Amino acid sequence: MNFEQIYRLYFRDVYAFMLSLSRNETIAEEITQQTFFKALQNIDQYKQKCKMSVWLCQIAKNTYFTYLEKQKRLHPELEERQDDKSVEQDLMKKENAFYLHQLLHDLEEPYKEVFTLRIFGELPFLQIGLLFGKTESWARVTFYRAKKKIQLMSKEEQL
Repeated sequence: MNFEQIYRLYFRDVYAFMLSLSRNETIAEEITQQTFFKALQNIDQYKQKCKMSVWLCQIAKNTYFTYLEKQKRLHPELEERQDDKSVEQDLMKKENAFYLHQLLHDLEEPYKEVFTLRIFGELPFLQIGLLFGKTESWARVTFYRAKKKIQLMSKEEQL
């Protein structure tokens, strides 16, 4: 399959994924274009251990997170506090988020990816299932199992 076919086959999936993450059509389109450019440059690194759509969405997700970090550096004023939450609460949230990412780092696939897509990507189970070429039920069960594994890992660390 040549790259033009890959682009035609997977553009909508990657764009829909980016739109669900960014909630902005312009950003979704830009990140999708960057994703396919990066994929073209690195197509030799695709090992076929996962579906092409999953590989492309992983590139898209990483590209989007890089984009967000760049935006924070370029426009720090956008991060100014606009609510009455205390600094302590923010620090706790950041520590909890970091802790969750540490646990996720040790989680095996597909649990890690499904949990990330559901919690951070806010994707519905149907779309997660489609990304993996599975059913909505598979995505629900995999997410539930990931959540249970994270809870177990958290309890083990607290002991």
